[in-house]
Amino acid sequence: MEVALYTRVSTPRQQQQQTIEQQLRRLRDYVATHPDWHVTDEHIYRDDGYSGAKLNRPGLDRLRDRAAMAAFDCVLITAPDRLARNYVHQMLLVDELTQRGCRVEFVERPMSDDPHDQLLLQIRSAVAEYERTFIAERMRRGRQAKLRSGQLLPWPRAPYGYLLDPDRPRDASRVQIDPVQAAVVAQMFA
Repeated sequence: MEVALYTRVSTPRQQQQQTIEQQLRRLRDYVATHPDWHVTDEHIYRDDGYSGAKLNRPGLDRLRDRAAMAAFDCVLITAPDRLARNYVHQMLLVDELTQRGCRVEFVERPMSDDPHDQLLLQIRSAVAEYERTFIAERMRRGRQAKLRSGQLLPWPRAPYGYLLDPDRPRDASRVQIDPVQAAVVAQMFA
């Protein structure tokens, strides 16, 4: 049976921590336990740095296109929240792939057509969506607190006469004066 693998991480920090590679390793180990399953490199789909809250992801788009051509029989994913963080999107994708004759399997929680398993999948999807919303709200409040305390700059680009640290451009403590532009500013004030 021809199997496709799908992996996703949403942040650059996750990319640096090799979580995509960890997901791939887990998926390949799972495939190895099934002697009749086969995965080729062309059927590995990955989305590095794409949020699961959106459907427009290049790896997912290629996976859906290839599923429409019946290129594989099964899509293997580590967990439902790697497919989508939105309950409706998750159900839409699982339904679309299933209608195209492609089974969807999750390594962490293998599912069957049993109504209890389907209910569990729906509950986990709803929890993943709640978790994404909760994290986004907590990050928004944290950014606002840093802005109010002066630890975070309110602009993404430096004002004329200043340089931002390329590694941490929003860090207020790392702003430096640009000597060339500072001379122009001094002339303007003079």
